[in-house]
Amino acid sequence: MPKTLPTPAEFLATLPADRRDTMTTLHQAIRKAVPKLAPFMTSGMGSAPIIGYGKYHYKSASGREGDWFLIGLVAGKSGYALHICAGGKESYAVERNAAKLGKVKTGRSCINFKKLEDLKLDVAMRLVKQAEKSGGMNAVA
Repeated sequence: MPKTLPTPAEFLATLPADRRDTMTTLHQAIRKAVPKLAPFMTSGMGSAPIIGYGKYHYKSASGREGDWFLIGLVAGKSGYALHICAGGKESYAVERNAAKLGKVKTGRSCINFKKLEDLKLDVAMRLVKQAEKSGGMNAVA
């Protein structure tokens, strides 16, 4: 039988105090930026639980399709990841704005950082709002 995932609040409560503070700050910033995107717990990227916000339906070039979160928040083993799924085949919002996001490492739609002070939260939240407006990776924000 599949394991029942905790609620976002239950998950945050299980984190050590310092990690809980960072994750709670990010969670609250996302909720404020996109209040219509209901948070939920999911898994699927390694073993770390993900707080997802909003969903979109994707279809890859190979024909595979499914549903994924618009915004994802992860407390990894050695840092944090904020996934912002906004963009398309030619351009991704995180990639286009990587230089403005602070002392972080970025991928196409992922921002990795060690501590909250490294992330320019205002820039990240603008991208979060773009993801809500774009409706996912198939549209260019």
